[in-house]
Parts: sequence; structure tokens; C-alpha cells
Amino acid sequence: MRSRPCWALRHLKAVERQLPGQRLAAYWAAALLTCTLSAAVQGADVAPKSVLVVPACCQEVELAIELPKSVAIDSGDKWQLVQSDRPEVAVPVQIGSAVAADGTVAPSKRLYGRIPASKSADGVRRFQLRQAASAAPSPFTFKDVSKASLQLLDDGKPVMTYNYGPITGEKVPKTDSRRIRAGYVHPVWGLDGEVLTDDFPKDHYHHHGIFWAWPHVGIDGKEYDLWQYKGIEERFVTWLHRETGSEAAVLAVENGWFVGDRKVMIERVWMWSFPAADGGRAIDFELTWIPVDNAITLRGAEGKSYGGLNFRFAPRKDTLITVPSGPAKEDLPDTPLKWADLSAKFPGAPGPSGAAVFIDPGHPDYPPTWLTRHYGILCVGWPGVKSRTFEPGKTIRMDDRVWIHRGIVDTAHLGQRYSAYEAARAAHWQ
Repeated sequence: MRSRPCWALRHLKAVERQLPGQRLAAYWAAALLTCTLSAAVQGADVAPKSVLVVPACCQEVELAIELPKSVAIDSGDKWQLVQSDRPEVAVPVQIGSAVAADGTVAPSKRLYGRIPASKSADGVRRFQLRQAASAAPSPFTFKDVSKASLQLLDDGKPVMTYNYGPITGEKVPKTDSRRIRAGYVHPVWGLDGEVLTDDFPKDHYHHHGIFWAWPHVGIDGKEYDLWQYKGIEERFVTWLHRETGSEAAVLAVENGWFVGDRKVMIERVWMWSFPAADGGRAIDFELTWIPVDNAITLRGAEGKSYGGLNFRFAPRKDTLITVPSGPAKEDLPDTPLKWADLSAKFPGAPGPSGAAVFIDPGHPDYPPTWLTRHYGILCVGWPGVKSRTFEPGKTIRMDDRVWIHRGIVDTAHLGQRYSAYEAARAAHWQ
């Protein structure tokens, strides 16, 4: 990036021929002092006309937003957001690769950062992107734990494992289609090292951590079941992106849905985790699918609506499911929800903990219908019990957030955390 010369230095050439030597030297000294003070007070503005507008929120706002195309800067952590009316509020940010509309790596850049809570949830806050003097080290590392699994750690503690290669459930009968699967997240760890997710549970062998699948997939007049891997399966194709910084760890992968050797769907998955803070951790998912050569019809389970993003929880005690209307005493089939939380006592944790799934306000059928089960699963259904057909080359997009937390979180606080997600999605540049 080219730096812009200070205004005082830009005007020197206009006057230098009109001043005697002593006065010219004094002008130079004054100009240099002015520029030094300006840089110390303002920092290095990247684009003075590009202001980030973030809705005020009484919770920390974890955001990931594409930079304006007019802002051309390098990736890295030596950047900050400075609040326009409160310059003492300087937020470190991370600049990395953005995501294209088709789920590939875009030529533009994306900003990751955590806006601190404000005293009031009214109005908006404005921030200017500026260079920072230094960058904090990244707390994140990726670790290969097998030939099929990649683990993310935060300050040496495990966060989640993405299983890109085939994983076999040895207790599942060899003739069962649910014995082998790939392309999902498990384990997911709580903030105290407890495992929150389950894989190959006895009651539903096909459930596996955080996963996305449909029981009804229609292609060429034939129906397949990606939910239980009947006639169709997900396979790893290639890594798209991997990044760690002070504010986020980002992982992107391309998979395919295969019927035999024929790839029928392109699947691109972006996942990023923010550092744990204030008893919680946000993990965001951007999921993109593109039918390859033929139209594909998706439909959820009749009367239940599972088929989409799912979170299967590990064995636990004292399960509590909370939705926007409050604690849910019964299971909720085919129910419109913008978020849901499951909390319980998990083995290995000093107290209760849990996780919520938040729906992007820009979801095409907001709010979508869900299935929640107290035996341990949250299922976001989309397109739900009514089928929807997607033409070849048409992009299907679904964004969601998983919020991991300590303790039993009440309805009001969960609503505030969801408002923080809404604020992140509503942030924009002016």
C-alpha cells in the first residue's frame, strides 16, 4: 500500500522558491513536526471515506466482513478499527482472504475482529480502519491428528476437529451404510475441555457431530439419502484456505457429493473460530453447494423438518433446551426458530455448559423450521418438509453460527448473544 504524504509536505514545493534559506528550513521543521503529530494522533488511515458501521450491542460483536474493493491492503494483523467519536477505543483486527459467491477464495480481503460491548444497544458505532504499531500473536494452531482429521487448538487447548477423510464406526455393522462418513466436525470441545459432540451414537448411528445432510435428495427422477448415506456420499476434494491470526482461525474445504464415481454436487465449506472470551466462543459456518450437471431436489423429513445443519450432542445429564420463547419442555418438530440452545452437565466439566445455533438473518426462509430433541440434537431444517429444486450451476448458500458457552444461559442472555450475531451480519461500510 502506498502511503499518502502529509498535507504540509505536499505544499512545500509551492512555497520553497519564495522563502529565504532560514525561513525555508523553519518551514520544513514545522511541516515534519505537523506530520509526526498527525500520524501519532490519527494513525495511518487506509481509506478515510470507508467507515465501518456496526449496530450498537450490549455484547461483544464477533464479525467477519469483506473490505470495500477500494481498500487494497495486505493480509495480516497489523491493523485496527478506531471508533470515530471515541479514538481511545482501538480494536485489533485481522485481514485475510474473502469468500467469493461460489465459495472459492476471492481476490478481495476480509476483516475479522471483535467489537467490544457498548453500554447501550441503541444506535450505531462507526470505526475507521487504520494501521497498528504491532500485532498480537495468534493463539490458534492447526494440527494433523490423523490422515483424515485436522484439529484446531486455541492456546494449546482443542477447539474442534474437522474430519475430511473417511471415518469408520467400528461398532456399526459392516453392511450398514452408516458405518463410514466424511466431511463433518467432531469432536467439538467446551471451554473447560469437555467434549460436546457425539459420533456414531447407538440410538442414531448416522448422527455425527456438527454435520449437514438431507434425507431426501432427488436426481434424475431417483431419490437418494445423504442423511444415512444410501446411494450417495460426501468425499473430500481439496483444501481451499487455511489461516490463523490474532482474531480468528479460518479453514475452508471443497467436497463433493458422489453417486458412485459421479460427482453430482460441489460443496464448499468455510469455518472460522474466534478466541474464547467472556465465557463463550463463536464458530461461524458458510456453506455453499452447486449442482454439477443435473437439477437436485432437497427435502427434509416429513413432519419433522430435519435436513440441513445439525448439532448432535454427547451423552450428558440434566438437558435443557432453550428457544426464543423460553425453556422448551417438549421436543419441537417442524418449528420456526431463529435460534436454539442445548445446555447440560457434560462429563469432564466443572459445571454445566452447552451450545446454541444461531440462524443468519439473511437466511432465504428466515426463520427456518427446526427439529429439537431432548435426547441430544438440534436440527436446522431447510428447505424443510416442502421440497425445493436447484438448477445446475445455481448456488445454494447457508450461513450459521455456533456459540459455545459455559453455564446455563437464560433466554434473555441468549437473545443478547443472538443480537450480537445480528449486529455482525448487519455491519457495513460507508
